[in-house]
Amino acid sequence: MTWNQRRALHAELQAAPTPSGPVPVEMMRKGFAHFMSRFPVPDGVRRTPTELGSRRAVRVDPPRGARDGVLLYFHGGSFSLGSPETAMALTAHLVERTRVPALSLDYRLAPEHPFPAAIDDCLAAYRDLLDRGVDPASVVLAGDSAGGGLAVTTTLAARDAGLPLPAAIVAFSPGLDHTRSGASMVSKEGVDPLFTRAGMGRTGELYLAGQDPAQPLLAPAVLADLTGFPPMLLQVGTDELLLDDAVRLADRAREADVDVILDVVAGVPHVFPAFVGLIDEADEAIDRAALFITQRLRAR
Repeated sequence: MTWNQRRALHAELQAAPTPSGPVPVEMMRKGFAHFMSRFPVPDGVRRTPTELGSRRAVRVDPPRGARDGVLLYFHGGSFSLGSPETAMALTAHLVERTRVPALSLDYRLAPEHPFPAAIDDCLAAYRDLLDRGVDPASVVLAGDSAGGGLAVTTTLAARDAGLPLPAAIVAFSPGLDHTRSGASMVSKEGVDPLFTRAGMGRTGELYLAGQDPAQPLLAPAVLADLTGFPPMLLQVGTDELLLDDAVRLADRAREADVDVILDVVAGVPHVFPAFVGLIDEADEAIDRAALFITQRLRAR
C-alpha cells in the first residue's frame, strides 16, 4: 500500500490549473493530447499505421515473441477527445506484458459525430476482424474511460447484431452511464482530482446531441441486459466520479451469470493504470489485466 505515492499524485493532479468556464472542443483536444503525452511508451514496442473498419488505426506489436490473439483497443477522452496516440502508453504496456498485438482504433468523435457514431465505428472494426477470418475467441476488447464504455457497448451491439462475441472485455475506469445517476457522481464531487459533474455534463452533451441517455447503449450500467457476455475485468479507483459506473455494471453482470472481476483500488484517480512509474498500483493493475487477458485467451 503506497499511500504516499497516491497522496502525492492526487495533490499534483488537483494542483493543475483548470479553466473557469466552457472551453472550445479543439482547445480541449489539444490540452488532452498534451496531458497524455506525459505517459512514456515502453521501449521496443512497434507501432504501424493501418486501417480497420474503414477507420484509421494503429497496430501495436510487442518487442519480441508475439502470442496469438489481438487486443482491440478503444481510447478514452469523453467521446469527444483523444486518439490511438493519447492512449498509446497504456495500450503498449498491455501489449508488452501480454505479448498480444493490439489494434487501437481512431473512432469518430463528438460533437462532429455524436452517438452512436463511435459505437458504429467500433462495431465495424470488430466486424472487419471477423470478416478477415480472425477467431472471435482470440479477440479481447479493451479500453479506458469512454473507451472502456465502448468495449462494453460494442459487445452489446455485436450480440444484438448476431455476431459471435469476443473472448473477454477489459475496461479501465469505464464510462457506462450517461444518465449520471450513480451515487459516486455526488459523493466523489470534490474528491475526484480530474473531473467535476459540470465538466462531465458538458462533454456528455456533446456526445448525446439532445438524445435520451436512458437507453442501454448510453447507460449500460443501469439498463443493459448482459446475458451471454464474455468474462469482464473492470478496474476503477475510489476517488472517481465514475466509480459506481463500474460497480453497477459488475452487479448487472453477476445478475446475468457473467464472469466478472471488479478491481477497486483505494485513493487512486481515473484510469489509474496509466500512471506507471508514479504509483505502484498502476504497475500492479496492468499486471492483473495482463494475467486476465492471457488466461482468457488460453481458455479458448
